Amino acid sequence: MQYTRSEAKAWARENLVGQWTTMMTPFTPEDELDEKGLAANIEHVLRLGTHGLGFSWNMGEFWSLTQEERYRLMELAPRLVHGRARVAFQVTDTCLKDVVAMAHRAEELGFDFVILAAPYMVTKTEEQVVDWVAQVAERVNIGIAFYNSPQFGIVLSAKAMSRMADLETLIAIKEASFNLGLSIDTHLQAGAKAVVSMPDEEIFFVGEPYGIRQQVMFANTSDWRFDTESSNQYVRYIDLATHGRWDEARELYEKIRPIKAVSRKWWGRLVGRTGGALPVQMVKYWGELMGMAGGPVRPPLLPLTPADREEMQHDLALLGLTKAK
Repeated sequence: MQYTRSEAKAWARENLVGQWTTMMTPFTPEDELDEKGLAANIEHVLRLGTHGLGFSWNMGEFWSLTQEERYRLMELAPRLVHGRARVAFQVTDTCLKDVVAMAHRAEELGFDFVILAAPYMVTKTEEQVVDWVAQVAERVNIGIAFYNSPQFGIVLSAKAMSRMADLETLIAIKEASFNLGLSIDTHLQAGAKAVVSMPDEEIFFVGEPYGIRQQVMFANTSDWRFDTESSNQYVRYIDLATHGRWDEARELYEKIRPIKAVSRKWWGRLVGRTGGALPVQMVKYWGELMGMAGGPVRPPLLPLTPADREEMQHDLALLGLTKAK
């Protein structure tokens, strides 16, 4: 690890910058971990210019993986990235001993930090979540990024996350409630103590009046869904925006806007259809249309319908991202 406990926050402030991607976990048609597909996906995403890769995150379907698969993914990822970008691994679980064991293993394997959310069972109060993260932080030395998302059954207030940010090794907060007001408040209340990121470009449009300049897009799938190797406009946009070069960034965003509109259409449709579940099936098929390995999603997620697949393929063809069949 490149930092001590006392150096963790300073390390994060210096190194968590620009676009971080969320990697999907590809499966074979036989529902096994697609290791060759994972390797190809990593090479593709690195060519787009991302600064960091998150594995086993929500879009990586960590909750559907066996413990054996999680550890196998943990072993593969840093070996395949081979120092060409930062790497992080989600260790969220309902068992404290499993969380601590995964975090220790992630440190041994060379991950830069781990991401941790509420344990999504039994945890009903903010005090429980803050205590949960504190207990993990006491037992491991690797830096922790807290993941605030309704997918885990509870959304913390900015005040609670600010308290959590007092922990010595709480280096970052991914504020993924998609509540803009909460994201702004989290930046304002916790941003001096930990790196805060809302994984949506909206924060760049509204942050300036509050003195907010988000330093990292941490993390989403937009780079590998929006960009091609010959046109990595999204990654360049995030790099410009996170460095405060807003006039240049705005020009690039106008080119991205039509793709974002299609993404919002599909995101909204699938989230609405499933009562709020992240649309993993959407991003996996989108990635396949861009030439990546995706494969099926696992229950309880449902696959896209044939009509959805045909319509999405048509939408991406109109954007020039893929060819219509």
